[in-house]
Amino acid sequence: MIKGNFIDNLPKVYGIYTGGFIAFIIIMSIAEQMGMTSKTIGICFVAFTVAIYAIIGYLSRTAQADAYYVAGRQVPTVFNGMATAADWMSGASFVAMAGGIYFKGYGYMALLVGWTGGYVLVASLLAPYLRKFGCYTVPDFIGTRYGGNLSRLLAVIVLTVASFTYVTAQINATGTIASVALDIPFQYAVYVGLVSILLCSMLGGMRGVTWTQVAQYIVLIIAYLLPVFWISNKMGAGFFPHFMLADEVSRIAELEAQFGFVKNSAENLKEVPKGLAGITKAHSAVNATPWAFISLALAMMMGTASLPHVMMRYFTTPSVKAARKSVGWSLFFIFLLYSSAPMLATLSKLSLIDPSLPTGIIGKSIAEVQSIDWYQNWNQANLMFVSDFNGNGTLELNEFFMGGKAVVLATPEIAGLPYVISGLVAAGGMAAAMSTADGLILAIANALSHDLYYKIIDPKAETAKRLVIARVLLVVIGFAGATIAAMEIQGILGSVIWAFDFAMSGLFFPLVLGVWWKRANKEGAIAGMALGLISGAGYLIWVRNGGSGFLGITQLTFGIFGSAVSLVSMVVVSLMTSAPNAATQKMVDEVRVPSGKSILGKQH
Repeated sequence: MIKGNFIDNLPKVYGIYTGGFIAFIIIMSIAEQMGMTSKTIGICFVAFTVAIYAIIGYLSRTAQADAYYVAGRQVPTVFNGMATAADWMSGASFVAMAGGIYFKGYGYMALLVGWTGGYVLVASLLAPYLRKFGCYTVPDFIGTRYGGNLSRLLAVIVLTVASFTYVTAQINATGTIASVALDIPFQYAVYVGLVSILLCSMLGGMRGVTWTQVAQYIVLIIAYLLPVFWISNKMGAGFFPHFMLADEVSRIAELEAQFGFVKNSAENLKEVPKGLAGITKAHSAVNATPWAFISLALAMMMGTASLPHVMMRYFTTPSVKAARKSVGWSLFFIFLLYSSAPMLATLSKLSLIDPSLPTGIIGKSIAEVQSIDWYQNWNQANLMFVSDFNGNGTLELNEFFMGGKAVVLATPEIAGLPYVISGLVAAGGMAAAMSTADGLILAIANALSHDLYYKIIDPKAETAKRLVIARVLLVVIGFAGATIAAMEIQGILGSVIWAFDFAMSGLFFPLVLGVWWKRANKEGAIAGMALGLISGAGYLIWVRNGGSGFLGITQLTFGIFGSAVSLVSMVVVSLMTSAPNAATQKMVDEVRVPSGKSILGKQH
């Protein structure tokens, strides 16, 4: 029996939870040995974990504004680091990133550099100071720091555009996993994923999401690391394969040179289902110029420091010092997965193309490959495809196609691991996508209910009414996100990268200069947010419609263009208009002092 304060008992609570989850994995393993079908195992993993999250969300329900918006500002640093890592490591990190590295080579490592390096910016430029400010949301900081409803409204608009773009990718990921695990069409599975997401966040707000995300982190990190270590050990790459990465990449380069690359004709590619890709370039080749790599990493760094759902996590800590420590723990927990993604992509490709391994398929007959169970499963899910383009009856390197999001999910089956591991990976992918979607939908709903409704439309609204509106908005935003995700307009990874670009276009410099430049004023912030977002979005539309890129800035890095416009316009307009009043400048000075009471402590 656990006695005493819940916060004090967190290590014990989550220790019991972790032990229970490991016991469930063991039970499923025994059930598989006794004849339980793979479909039933997949359903059990997804249903069991989602049920646990829903129970945590229900037990965390609250009717208090402070608990709903910022979890009562009492989340300890280590657990806030785990929740932030879960919030951060989305469906893109878990499901799609290894796929990007698999198909495009190590040019996609720019994402890892940028997403991890962004936390250096968060720790040094923003998180402690926004926590000292004491706000509930990012637009709350913008509106109070610069003054006026227009600046607050523009921050809400930028937040909504960036977060909604991001959330569609997460619902896409949950839909993909649910469709495979439950054997239902993707267009319906996205709504199954949505219901799972809303169960975690609707009643408890940030408090419910926080404790759910800690539980989700435990699931996703076990689900990601266990297959990596198991497959590596089985293939002879050592129990801890990260130290052997160079050797494995060299082996892939040798095999790809041995098989050779033949570019498929346009006629051949017409046969390939939409969204699938083949190996188009040697794995050992960085598929980008130095500037393309640097610009993508830079965009992801600045986007990380601009995303509202990341900043919101640091509003939940007990103090400014705790917020800074939380960033360090976040980086540690994120590193555990990010350092393993390149290894998983490498092991997955080796499993498929190395003829010395029992799992290798290149060089086998097309008919033999098409009869393999795992191929049939993923082919039915429209995530794998083979065809004998050259008519020799043998599978060549460029005749195998796979969806990027299938690399992580399918690798345990391809490598011949027990199906219980595939069920575990599906549960981990759901946890990663759900945790981020929870944070994103909550960020949008809280901004609209707190900053738009309460601060602008009805400042006298009672707490109960505000929370009802926040919960209704959660459902509306989630349903809209699922509907867009079902259309499959953009892949998971592409949608996520766009979200970072939108966020940095409109919010990076208004946030940073709001802390570090006292001369920044309301007019400058309004110009920076409006012109940054409009120019960034305009640049994306221009490039997508065939326009030639400017200075090597692509549709994946359009935020660099938008944020540059934001910076210039913000500085110029601020200098051309009157300086903020003495009280605002004093407040900015006080924000930078890493101790003392929060500035807005009595304003909510």
